[in-house]
Amino acid sequence: MAGKEPLLGTLKACVLALQAAGSDPITDDCPHVTPLCDVVEMILRKGLKSAVLGLKKRDFWDWIEELPMHDTCGRVSHLSVMVEKTRACPKVINTQGRGRYFLRMALNRKSLALAIQHLLHTPKLLEWYDPLLSVLRNEEHFEPFLSILLVISQSDFLLDLQNSSFLDESWLLPVCAVYQTVPCRELGMVLRYVEGRVFVVEILPGSQAEIDEMVLAGDVIDEINGVSLRNALNGQAGTVLNKLKGEPLVFHLIRWRCKNGEVFRPLLTYLREVKEKVPNFQLQQKPRSQEKAQDRPQQDGRIMYPVNYLGQAGVGQYGGKEVLEIGITRVRELNCIPRDSLFDVKETEVIVQDKVTSEVMFKYSYPDVSSVGRRVDNRKVFAICVVNQAEHPGDSSFNCLVFEASSPTECEEIIKRIATGFKHTEWFV
Repeated sequence: MAGKEPLLGTLKACVLALQAAGSDPITDDCPHVTPLCDVVEMILRKGLKSAVLGLKKRDFWDWIEELPMHDTCGRVSHLSVMVEKTRACPKVINTQGRGRYFLRMALNRKSLALAIQHLLHTPKLLEWYDPLLSVLRNEEHFEPFLSILLVISQSDFLLDLQNSSFLDESWLLPVCAVYQTVPCRELGMVLRYVEGRVFVVEILPGSQAEIDEMVLAGDVIDEINGVSLRNALNGQAGTVLNKLKGEPLVFHLIRWRCKNGEVFRPLLTYLREVKEKVPNFQLQQKPRSQEKAQDRPQQDGRIMYPVNYLGQAGVGQYGGKEVLEIGITRVRELNCIPRDSLFDVKETEVIVQDKVTSEVMFKYSYPDVSSVGRRVDNRKVFAICVVNQAEHPGDSSFNCLVFEASSPTECEEIIKRIATGFKHTEWFV
């Protein structure tokens, strides 16, 4: 009679913890997901014998990959589709990474118990397990294990399969972010390649990357417009960017820092190597502008400038900087009641919100902003000239929107950031 299997008790405890957490759906933010995956992996590895003559150490992915590709009716099975998706994932390279990717996909698709049942009906693969050591070939242990998996399949999982670039090395998942930016001539990120990973080692002052305030020195570029840079060769990121010249860019980033503020542990070895290659390299805690202004309002990590909206006036069919003074004068003559607002300079547009209600008052992309500037007699007042689209082509005119910043310094900073957006943005016909 077989004794108790400790791993089954641990697995049951993980499931109970998941159920007690009450997350619906269960995401990677749930702290019980990683322990669950870890113990399932240990069970699937326990008693797994090496290949013939012991020349190759097997992992559970090896038998998953060998499962029959068709069901009894000759149709491609649901599991085989999952296997092909795992094989096609460019972010997992070794058998450990592929097995872990498959487990996470199986949780999302409620198919983990199905994979084990298929193994049970494939005797030649089941023989890979030692009957004295394994859970899968022990009748007293297999049924409870399958029952627990069926309970797990009743929960809804929504795990981020795109966050898989470190599954080859660890069950720990990094914090990921998506960075979108306009087509630009130079992003201003200095890169260094370390063992197939693309590290940002510096953000150049005044660059588009600094203006966007999304990327920090120490982050890893995981994808560019859907092209994976896992296991990248030197210069591969530049090659991808050259092919995408003139297109908006979407970066998938791996943050060097976890949510608790500590360095993501699987990155430590890489970061030491980066430091050896670039002695001046330092992990960047936050964008430079935020280091200078801790108490300013922020949204999604960007500074929101408190301003007073003074009003707007039409300036005709010419929107150059020469009309800004005319527009400011007309608005001041109107004597409108100032409205407390927040001015947000984003990577592709400017947005003005009501400070109290957060209602969006104005939203203009850079192609709609023809000029920006201020008068010399009041260094806190600035204006942007924007297109006022009429119903008929050729009838477009311009409006001048006037604001008052909190200080001359902030006024100048807003103008420079908008001007930098002009500089780094390209328009293509």
